Amino acid sequence: MKRRPRVDVHQHLWPSSFVDALRDRSSPPRLDGWTLHLSGEPPYQVDPADHSVPARAALTIRDGIDLALVSMSSALGIEVLPSGESGPLLDAYHHGALALPAPFGVWAAANVVEPDPRMLRDVLDAGCVGLQIPATALIDREGFDRCAPLLAELERAGAPLFVHPGPAAAPDVPAWWPAMVSYVGQMHTAWFAWHEFGARRFPRLRVLFAMLAGLAPLHADRMATRGGPVDVPAPGVYMETSSYGREIVATVLAHLGEDRVLLGSDRPYAAPLALGGSVGVRLRTGNPARFFSNGGE
Repeated sequence: MKRRPRVDVHQHLWPSSFVDALRDRSSPPRLDGWTLHLSGEPPYQVDPADHSVPARAALTIRDGIDLALVSMSSALGIEVLPSGESGPLLDAYHHGALALPAPFGVWAAANVVEPDPRMLRDVLDAGCVGLQIPATALIDREGFDRCAPLLAELERAGAPLFVHPGPAAAPDVPAWWPAMVSYVGQMHTAWFAWHEFGARRFPRLRVLFAMLAGLAPLHADRMATRGGPVDVPAPGVYMETSSYGREIVATVLAHLGEDRVLLGSDRPYAAPLALGGSVGVRLRTGNPARFFSNGGE
């Protein structure tokens, strides 16, 4: 029997076409050489080696990963730009990312201010595994109304949704602040918003939350005391492990069960969690295989 691939569902790797498109810009998000400028974060010095395709491919193999799924990163803020600005960046990303060699696969990206389901259909047909959306776009009923054409297209195609931290809004803070405060809060909010506004509306859509949904699932006791819903997580809802260690992951697994969690690293910002035994195999192989199949649960 053919061995299932070992999957890392969350990495970032910028193809040269995308780097060039960011350097062509005069306002955030933009690259000045290798310095990344975003509207809501301090300037960040990118290591060019992190986006060397041969180097990252070799690193992925050393990590024991057969398939690394790369995304554009919603934290850049590209999906919320006016369509005239986001279009060239999205095209450059998809063009370059879909040409990446093994062991890389690709999450699609889309404008969430002016959604274009036809564009999403085209990049899914071209090979993208599903769609990444910024958590900030799915925090209330209005956001779900706006993104509904994209979510409906995913349901039609049987492709999953990946909820990733969106742009931060904290420019005058320490460099660590967005990742520790802004991103965690976004994911926490998006987790509960999905269950309140999305799950019943898109019942066949499989959804993956980055960074253990900001640990929102661990607040079940508090939610129960405040009269929150008891059907959380909804069917088809998963999360990935990026940037969390063994103890936190073990706590989430004990709370939700081992079938709801996938391995995600957030390379180049963190390394994949090394979990051995049957649990590690499940997070790397069995759970991704089920999540990416049309069978869902």
